[in-house]
Amino acid sequence: MKLTAQLQLKPTPQQAALLKATLERANAACNVISQYAWANQVFNQFDLHAALYYAVRADFGLASQLVVRCLSKVADSYKLDKAAKRQFKAHGAIAYDNRILKYRTDQQVVSVWTLPGREVIPYVCGERQQEMLKHQHGESDLVYHRGKWYLLATCEIEEPTPAEVDTWLGVDRGVVNLAADSDGEMFQGDTVEARRIVIARRRKELQQVGTQSARRRLRKLAGKENRFQRHVNHCISKQLVRKAKRTKQGIALEDLTGINLRTRVRHEDRAQRGNWSFDQLGQFIHYKARLYGVKYVEVDPRNTSRRCAFCGHIEKANRRSQGDFLCRQCGHTYHADLNAALNISDAAPCACKGQPRRALVNRPMVPDATERPGSQRQGQDEPTQQRVDIAPCFSGELVYRLPHQSPRTAQICFFASGYVLQ
Repeated sequence: MKLTAQLQLKPTPQQAALLKATLERANAACNVISQYAWANQVFNQFDLHAALYYAVRADFGLASQLVVRCLSKVADSYKLDKAAKRQFKAHGAIAYDNRILKYRTDQQVVSVWTLPGREVIPYVCGERQQEMLKHQHGESDLVYHRGKWYLLATCEIEEPTPAEVDTWLGVDRGVVNLAADSDGEMFQGDTVEARRIVIARRRKELQQVGTQSARRRLRKLAGKENRFQRHVNHCISKQLVRKAKRTKQGIALEDLTGINLRTRVRHEDRAQRGNWSFDQLGQFIHYKARLYGVKYVEVDPRNTSRRCAFCGHIEKANRRSQGDFLCRQCGHTYHADLNAALNISDAAPCACKGQPRRALVNRPMVPDATERPGSQRQGQDEPTQQRVDIAPCFSGELVYRLPHQSPRTAQICFFASGYVLQ
């Protein structure tokens, strides 16, 4: 599994100037390559290399491998689509590989290529990043952000083989409660919402002032809300994955792809809904589950909030409010998010095996044969029938269980007054 270790470089003012000049020269070369690619409609890296390698190296004075990285950057930028010409900012990130960048982890320095030559620059990072650097493999991005220099190093971490599990920890993601699991634990989002309101109010006030000092404060405020929410999502995902690892369960989430396109919210709730980082939380849970060797699966989200986890009855009116769930058939009551988490946990085994989503059907009421009018004709023996309990099966079939016997499949004959098992 590929993970990214972020290191902060601590260059001297002279080294910082050299790094900035190198970025500017490399991105200027990228713009020239992009101009040629757009004019000639040549977007393949090997074709660009054959046409421009020597010219770019001579005109910009870049190292051989840095020219290759610039060609690769331009070619990758056109892989998404070729509808518009790509332009690169002067201080955009540039990828370095082990030919022009070398880590010396014992001394906590890096040797990086610049225009005059190599520079040895110290870096700082946390203990986790130091451990990850032992598995560094591949490219590292040199990033200049808000006056500081960073290296984003690609690390190849070995994944443990997930153990087989019998039970699943269902996790329901929401706006009010960021996550609720099938073990009954909820992670509320009131702190995130309160922080969003405070920052939005402060941003509005500074924008109305419009002075130079206000703009400076706005730049300092930018990204603060995202960083806080990212931290919260990291904490929640870590707790959920550790719980699943400790209890030997898999983790099941809903597949919420496209939920913002197929659902609508009121005007006053749009800011809160737009701030809902469900996808980021899902990605954090996914990669942490792989890192800890925990099985992970996504299930179909249909009716998980409307289905009763006790009897399987599905009805929109079951969910009376955001947090209240009351089954209209059996009277089961529970917190709505925890009920949804139980449904997700129940649906995980079929999703893990690649089977279609189970058919969720209401539990039928089976009358006795003597209670059904017209069930016996004159002159004929009474057919062999038994009163049995019918329960929904995850595979979409109906099964019945006779006393002291294993479940069996059955054909159902529907009558106006009930069902008969053949």
